[in-house]
Amino acid sequence: MIKAVIIDDEINAQNLLEKTLDRFFPNKFNIVEKCNSVDTGVVAIKNHEPDLLFLDIQMPEKNGFELFKYFDTVNFEVIFTTAYNQFAIKAIKRSALDYLLKPINHVDLAEAVKKFENRNKESFAQKKLSLLLENLNVNDQNVSKIAFPTVEGFELIHSNQILYCKAESNYCCIKKIDGHVKTATKTLKYVEEILPAHAFKRIHKSFVINLNYVVRYNKADKEVELTNGEKIPVSFRKEEEFINAILQSQ
Repeated sequence: MIKAVIIDDEINAQNLLEKTLDRFFPNKFNIVEKCNSVDTGVVAIKNHEPDLLFLDIQMPEKNGFELFKYFDTVNFEVIFTTAYNQFAIKAIKRSALDYLLKPINHVDLAEAVKKFENRNKESFAQKKLSLLLENLNVNDQNVSKIAFPTVEGFELIHSNQILYCKAESNYCCIKKIDGHVKTATKTLKYVEEILPAHAFKRIHKSFVINLNYVVRYNKADKEVELTNGEKIPVSFRKEEEFINAILQSQ
């Protein structure tokens, strides 16, 4: 069984999550403790050494992110639960961590549990959480590293190393300036949301490009040429928005 701790200041939210886990995942979870604060959660983690933590972000005295300063080494996975805070959600996504929006539904919960179970036994928890705290502490416009989920785990890539991203069904290919291509197990829409908005632009249903590597735009052919010589199509609907973005970036 998966040993888990729930940390949430709302008793009703604790109980609802526990009941949902019991109903849709019978005999899979052992909720060893439910806590209503970061401080009680820290004690529970040290006492029980759980495999998984369901952690609320917004709590009165200390928010969920403060919990990690009490641990030199993180040996548990985390699924965040939150009702709002878009910046926090973006930072979580960039760090390849899971989150659930309240009110939690069983479909989203099932997907998060599946991802937890499919993870490599060599836990990436420490790296992911360190990256999360880094992403929370930097200006949203200048995030340097992004963790892209892959089949093996996740790939850390500096945003300024990315030429463009291309949709491949439900996956996304990330073309780097060194010529290497990495495949993220997420859609292009997901990847677009976690990239720095000031530098990356959706120019086609299948492409998001880094504006810093644009060399020229051929209006007749509706193609943009990048520094590596590749030409990427620009859709009619995205053309005006793309041109405005290029002019504003000068």
